[in-house]
Amino acid sequence: MVNDKSKMIQLGLEVINIEAAAVNALRDRIDDAFVAACAAMMQCEGRVVVTGMGKSGHIGSKIAATLASTGTPAFFVHPGEASHGDLGMITPGDVVLALSNSGETGEVLTILPLLKRMNSILIGMTGNPHSTLARESDVHLNVGVEKEACPLELAPTASTTAALVMGDALAIALLEARGFTPEDFALSHPGGSLGKRLLLRVRDLMHSGDRMPVVRSDASLRQALLEMTAKGLGMTAVVDADEQILGVFTDGDLRRCFDRKDDLRGAMVADLMTGGGVRIEADKLAAEALALMEDKKISALLVTDEHGKLRGAINMHDLLHAGVV
Repeated sequence: MVNDKSKMIQLGLEVINIEAAAVNALRDRIDDAFVAACAAMMQCEGRVVVTGMGKSGHIGSKIAATLASTGTPAFFVHPGEASHGDLGMITPGDVVLALSNSGETGEVLTILPLLKRMNSILIGMTGNPHSTLARESDVHLNVGVEKEACPLELAPTASTTAALVMGDALAIALLEARGFTPEDFALSHPGGSLGKRLLLRVRDLMHSGDRMPVVRSDASLRQALLEMTAKGLGMTAVVDADEQILGVFTDGDLRRCFDRKDDLRGAMVADLMTGGGVRIEADKLAAEALALMEDKKISALLVTDEHGKLRGAINMHDLLHAGVV
């Protein structure tokens, strides 16, 4: 058992160096075979089915997830389960990406004749270009490594890292080729923070109708304060008789009145409001509302339609609650 601190650090660095070298060796393998694999996946009329046993299976599952989230429909099938019914998940229009470091994994080789019968395009990803899987594949991607980071040469380490990086290279090359956008990514990640920032619109979060704080320009300060308290946004819009926005009255405006020691008895909100008010259109992204609030150092915005007519209000708490912040 190794207890020496410096030895621990040395061993850790050796692992990183070995795996970095394995990844670096992949540079020369981004070649015609890589292009052919990308083309097969691009032209696939079905889905990319990824399969592999053991640690290769874990890497394959991650590759499938990365492909699916970046615009290439994909899923993982366990090769052992495929021989017991799950092969029905694979259709003739699919492309199969099979991972096996040795290229001789029995469970994977067992299903190869059935894949051939379905005329599925087979992409093999192995560490042995002379293996059975490599020979039987329509396209072979060589992810072989000089040695594993494991000093016993038993635990898959550098080999799984190389396979994972090659999978990422495939996914990102396909992402670019498909013209996949951040908005496309958000559509497949609606529950994530990026999805919320790219999908949620101001109209989805704003307070409208009876929940919208608004008073007429002839309202008293007391009436404005009651409206602000009832709606809980720390502000109220001020409009004229034609519902045109004249300004906004906020908690900050009230504090400034006290700082100036204004006589507020009988005060009208139109005399105390901030003229105009900062606004955003309802169709804008919620993330744009956040950026505008941060830029103006305010916590709430009036929301308008494209013609400038008042449609609602939104504040920082709405963005926080929705996960946009």
